[in-house]
Amino acid sequence: MTKGITTTLGSAIFRDRVPEIDSIVVERVKAAGAIILGKTNTPEFGQSGTTENLVSEPCRNPWNTDYTPGGSSGGAAAALIAGLCTLATGSDGGGSVRIPASFSGVTGIKPSHGRVPRYGGYGVPSVNHFSQSGPMSRTVRDTALLLQVLAGPDSRDPNTMTDTPPDYLSALEGGVNGWRIAWSADLGYAAVDPEVAAITRAAAQVFQQLGAHVEEAAPEMEGDPFPAFSTVFGTASYASYQNLYPERRDELTDYVRNTFDSASKLSAADLSRALAYVDRHKRRFADFFNDYDLLLTPAMAVTAFPIGEHPTSIAGRDVEPWWGYLPFTFPINMSGQTASSVPCGFSAAGLPVGLHIVGAAGAEARVLRAMAAFEEAQPWAHHRPPVS
Repeated sequence: MTKGITTTLGSAIFRDRVPEIDSIVVERVKAAGAIILGKTNTPEFGQSGTTENLVSEPCRNPWNTDYTPGGSSGGAAAALIAGLCTLATGSDGGGSVRIPASFSGVTGIKPSHGRVPRYGGYGVPSVNHFSQSGPMSRTVRDTALLLQVLAGPDSRDPNTMTDTPPDYLSALEGGVNGWRIAWSADLGYAAVDPEVAAITRAAAQVFQQLGAHVEEAAPEMEGDPFPAFSTVFGTASYASYQNLYPERRDELTDYVRNTFDSASKLSAADLSRALAYVDRHKRRFADFFNDYDLLLTPAMAVTAFPIGEHPTSIAGRDVEPWWGYLPFTFPINMSGQTASSVPCGFSAAGLPVGLHIVGAAGAEARVLRAMAAFEEAQPWAHHRPPVS
């Protein structure tokens, strides 16, 4: 929500809406003296990992304009890598900062749940189980700078962390020598493109060269976590926007209609069972970080793909087109921990690949420090797409 600036949520229903208030994120950006250049493209209500809606043209990836930049913060990532801005804010309920950061070749971090307070949005407020606003930029230092502005408690968000955030800029120094770091190419369940796996595995070994101990390990997964995620995410979204459904159903995108159609059929018992799964999932991930400083995985299972052509198979395995390509991001929304994506290489087709750096809850400073060490060892900000 940005006072005085058209803010559509990627929805044709709100094509002409101009909010009368700022969200907390916008309040803090303005108070820090930043210059707001404009709004960027997003899928409707942020409910897709790519950025197409009924308001405007699909958002395009500057590395190949036939391809998606990812989503939901796809416009933010595309604007950054195209050089249209220096900083951008994103929001991440299932990967929506890290997906476009990986696909577009920028850096972004999803803070721990409650680190950046939420207030100021459309709809009847529902419980926020998964989503966090976070910074995106082309360098780790800029990302840390913006997180410093965004983070910190606010009583308007009942889920906000109450502690004062550390100095994220000073936390960038010191390296990772002696850290114990886990690496997993698939979290034990995901289908991953072999080229992406190879590039991210090589990136993980950079930390070994920097003095960390890197070993193969991953938190135990209780089957595929997506059904539980989908139930919680979908019902929360439906609760926020149900006044648009079914009366204005035909004005919504197909993916939002599908979400609301499914969520409207779920029972309280379905939601309760999903929340129980989430609680067990949180405990397993929290226990894992008693033994490791960080967890590294690919950020995405594939590189960016042509707009409208979601992958139906990866590495010879059939996957669900709408979420099979993002198996690493949404489990961290479920666990409530912090995670980032940093560019770590390019595919043979010239598309960026992101490394996923996951930390314990509240460990944004540690994740940023690892990002900075990797950036120093393997710089990427000089890589730019051929924007005409």
